[in-house]
Amino acid sequence: MTRWIAATGAFVVSLDSTVNVAFPAMTVAFAIPPERVRWVIVGYVFSYAITSFVAGALADRVGHGRVFRAGLALSAAAFLLATLAPTFGWLLLARVVQGLGGGCVYGTVPGIVTLSATPATRGRALGFLNAGIGLGFSAGPLLAGLLVGVFGWRSIFLLRLPLALGALAWALCALPGAAAEPAARLVAARDVLRAPVLLAGAQSFVANAGIFAIWLLAPFYLVASRGLSVFDAGLLFTLTPVGTTLAAPVAGWLADRAGVRGPLVAGLAVEAVGLLLLSRADPTTSLVIVGLALLAAGFGVGLFQVTNMAQIMGAFVTAQQGAAGGFAFLSRTLGVVAGVLALAQLFAVRRVAVGLGPAAAEAFVAAGVTVALAAAAAIVVRVR
Repeated sequence: MTRWIAATGAFVVSLDSTVNVAFPAMTVAFAIPPERVRWVIVGYVFSYAITSFVAGALADRVGHGRVFRAGLALSAAAFLLATLAPTFGWLLLARVVQGLGGGCVYGTVPGIVTLSATPATRGRALGFLNAGIGLGFSAGPLLAGLLVGVFGWRSIFLLRLPLALGALAWALCALPGAAAEPAARLVAARDVLRAPVLLAGAQSFVANAGIFAIWLLAPFYLVASRGLSVFDAGLLFTLTPVGTTLAAPVAGWLADRAGVRGPLVAGLAVEAVGLLLLSRADPTTSLVIVGLALLAAGFGVGLFQVTNMAQIMGAFVTAQQGAAGGFAFLSRTLGVVAGVLALAQLFAVRRVAVGLGPAAAEAFVAAGVTVALAAAAAIVVRVR
């Protein structure tokens, strides 16, 4: 029951993938250039990046259930604010509030599932959680493709309001609020500033910075360059989170049976291949090849994320599992913020010079090469 509640909360938060498909509609509604939409991502992701670590560490003292439920309540309030947003600034404020709620959920769910699992099944428990996250990312583009074209972009926020309230009601009824064994102290800098923790965090930073080239740029490629409808673009775009969802249980099983390093390196390598394939896509490229590239990038990041999270959770003691989970999402989301800012800036500068399609291709090259270098570095570290 505990594992299912945690995965449900993470699923609701991960439905934020609906927002990406709605980017073109938002730019029209608020009369803003495509690159400015980056702040819709940054306002949300940066706030939950910081909140996830603080919330996880706090949960070790006051209880994971309490912080988890507070996150769902904040998320519900943010969905209502975004639905009613009359201006782009109002929408950005709602996204910050949504980030605070999402951080409280993401910062506590890894600790919730690992504390309810044995050490021998920790990888599978985290695989189950990440499958729930991947399912949310997978369903989001499909739902957005159906909703945005008919009801407009506001419907993607209104959809999640009852889902968040339902998950909150379930958590209030069945998830313990207080910590079973409160930590003696909050996590200290020396607990985080250790080589295994920092290395795992750096790898997560790079992998997630790279994958957001897809989340940021693929909707514009599919809709603007290929002329696909919002629904068709959402259907194709879904292949990336579907790949992540399919990889999560496989990665969890491998982590429990064979350790984390092999799947971790393989995940980075497959992600890099998918990104570099997308860099070759143009308006005449077969959609089958585009779909395979999207699927490969998602599968690679799914292999990586589960094993990387297991690596981080294993580096902290039992009483610090909340802080460990928060750090896992902190490094993941700081990578997203850096990737969005850097890739959006590269895209904006090059779009003026060479056009939308070639600019997107150059951004995919930059992302793919960076992830490939991270895979090579992980191999060198493993050999040593």
